[in-house]
Amino acid sequence: MKLIGSVTSPFVRKVRVVLAEKKLECVFELENVWSPETTIAASNPLGKVPCLVMEDGSTMYDSRVIAEYLDTLTPVCKLLPANSRDRANVKVWEALADGVLDAAVLAYLERTWRPEELRSQAWTERQLGKVRAGLNVMSVNLGEQPFCMGIHYTLADVALGCTLGWLAFRFPDIDWRGDYPNLARLFDKLSERQSFKDTVPR
Repeated sequence: MKLIGSVTSPFVRKVRVVLAEKKLECVFELENVWSPETTIAASNPLGKVPCLVMEDGSTMYDSRVIAEYLDTLTPVCKLLPANSRDRANVKVWEALADGVLDAAVLAYLERTWRPEELRSQAWTERQLGKVRAGLNVMSVNLGEQPFCMGIHYTLADVALGCTLGWLAFRFPDIDWRGDYPNLARLFDKLSERQSFKDTVPR
């Protein structure tokens, strides 16, 4: 298998963490989708990463789809429960974490890529409002549990950790550590895992 992605994308990081936790061999091919020379459309018509290229040349995209598929390949470190309700709850956590990222990425692009005279503060604040609301719900749902789903480490924690890591990387002005110490405690614990150490965005 080959994973196409970048070292700064939190969605790519999620897949890389899953690969590491599952101890799966995979070639990592760097791709800058913003470059005029990018060839990502040949693998993913949406022009996005991550993109997983299979042994037969077929491709799979969207981090949620890829992560769920990878979890089926080996029983090592099962990240998605077999129980349908628990499994759905993990996927809701992942959807929430990804949704916070979607909004944060839009705000980041507005702040940094759009010409200053065209930037919309109202648009940016709308996206950051979603980020703040998502963080609040994450904190409430986590409570005092050691992991998102209680005592078990799951894909929910992978998604949460990648989201918080990217916010720390791109939005140091968002004080989620101060506002939500329970999220900070979980993030610090996740950051000690080798899979997270090896994929820190830089």
